[in-house]
Amino acid sequence: MPVAIITGASKGLGRALAAALAARGWDLAVDARNAGALEETAAELAAYGTRVEAVPGDVTDAGHRKELVAAARGLGGVDLLVNNASALGAEPLVRLDALGLDGLRRALEVNVVAALGLVQEALPALRASAAGAVIAVSSDAAAEAYETWGGYGASKAALDHLSAVLGREEPWLRVWAVDPGDLQTDLYAAAVPDDGDPRPAPASVVPAFLRLLDERPASGRYGAPSLLAER
Repeated sequence: MPVAIITGASKGLGRALAAALAARGWDLAVDARNAGALEETAAELAAYGTRVEAVPGDVTDAGHRKELVAAARGLGGVDLLVNNASALGAEPLVRLDALGLDGLRRALEVNVVAALGLVQEALPALRASAAGAVIAVSSDAAAEAYETWGGYGASKAALDHLSAVLGREEPWLRVWAVDPGDLQTDLYAAAVPDDGDPRPAPASVVPAFLRLLDERPASGRYGAPSLLAER
């Protein structure tokens, strides 16, 4: 069975994607900072009959990243790495003149540095896979200028560029940066707590990610709404 690593898998998009892969028979190595929530998620995923390794921890910790990849190797390798764990840098979001630099550093550390560190740790196993792929969960804030989204958007823009370069450097892998659109997640609620407009559930965009895995288009940046509209 193929094996996926999914970070930030205890809730939101990470949890929805993990459930969809489990339903398809994937084995999973999942992480989150909240150990209790992660164990609850792992039990639900295991109910699909798949093998699940739950590794609680912070992706900014190099030792944790090593443990997470080792857990996937114990399941048979790494066929897919999903860098989904994200940090906003400020909750709620603020304009750049009020953005604390420690918050910006946290966003960059989680969204860029840790993501690259996990890629580096998993790369030998990804190269050995017959269909290795990396998904970086991006944002429209990486490509568009929205007030208050500057720090988070800058970190996701950096992640997009790293993904684009990785796709060139590793032509036998598929490397996709995916903008899922605004979703009904704790992250979005923390970013804009006063936004009362309804947002789609994370599960609604999972078919876009599955389409990438099924069709394996060229490495690049994709928007989930466009992938869904083209079906």
